[in-house]
Amino acid sequence: MNRSFLGGVATVLIAVLLFIAYTALFTVQQTRQALVVRLGEPRQVYEDAGLHFKWPLIENVIYIDKRILDLESPSQEVIASDQKRLVVDAFARYRITDPLRFYQSVGDTNGANARLSTLLNSGLRRVLGEATLTHVVRDDRGMLMARVRDQLNREAQAFGISVVDVRIRRADLPDQNSQAVYQRMQTERQREAAEFRATGSQRAQEIRARADRDVTVLVAEAQSKAEQTRGTGDAERNRIFAEAYNQDPGFFAFYRSMQAYETGLRHGDTRLVVKPDSDFFRYFTGPAGKTGDGKPR
Repeated sequence: MNRSFLGGVATVLIAVLLFIAYTALFTVQQTRQALVVRLGEPRQVYEDAGLHFKWPLIENVIYIDKRILDLESPSQEVIASDQKRLVVDAFARYRITDPLRFYQSVGDTNGANARLSTLLNSGLRRVLGEATLTHVVRDDRGMLMARVRDQLNREAQAFGISVVDVRIRRADLPDQNSQAVYQRMQTERQREAAEFRATGSQRAQEIRARADRDVTVLVAEAQSKAEQTRGTGDAERNRIFAEAYNQDPGFFAFYRSMQAYETGLRHGDTRLVVKPDSDFFRYFTGPAGKTGDGKPR
């Protein structure tokens, strides 16, 4: 009886000790830090990984992430300094550096995201509202993001948070403005294309006129040279004929008569109504070119 009672008591004591040991020991992972809270009041922060001790039943452990966390900001419309509207989509990266202040100010990650999202939107409006559209979209985008990050980091220090980076993922015109800009760009490109076509047509006409003028000049020069060459040839021919006539007038008269016969008496299309003793036929009666009365002509 006593042994059974003592055995039961020992079992209960062992179970109680195991429960106390289970609830008194906790492990901190390398990616987290632990905040020990006693009856709702923060007591101690453990940042080193390993096995740690807390008072059971009266102390609780709240784990806080040590890694870099993401904050996604919804798209919002911002008015730049030149009164241009922009739809800005940004995000931030932050790390919890003071767990105690973080717990006391925002409680958990959801509360931190809500507070930081408000601060990020305010910082974007404040910084981008001082810049023009061109600076935001192209020229000074990196510098503007650095300014937003610095302002957000200063304001987030009150929550035990350090802002690592802020990036503008997209900064575009609203849809209606984008359509108007696109139509204006399209009209401008069409105007430039029409100017290029008109300039090209003018140049083409100038080139054609210049080519026609050059062709006319070349043809005229060629015809002039041809006439000169033809005149020179005719003069040379007449000179040769004259020399030939002076050397042998009879042969020359015979030769010219043969050419006249060849030209005037073509086959099938020649009809002559003349007297047989005509001077045209003087070489028909003899090679000496005599007529019927025996006299040479």
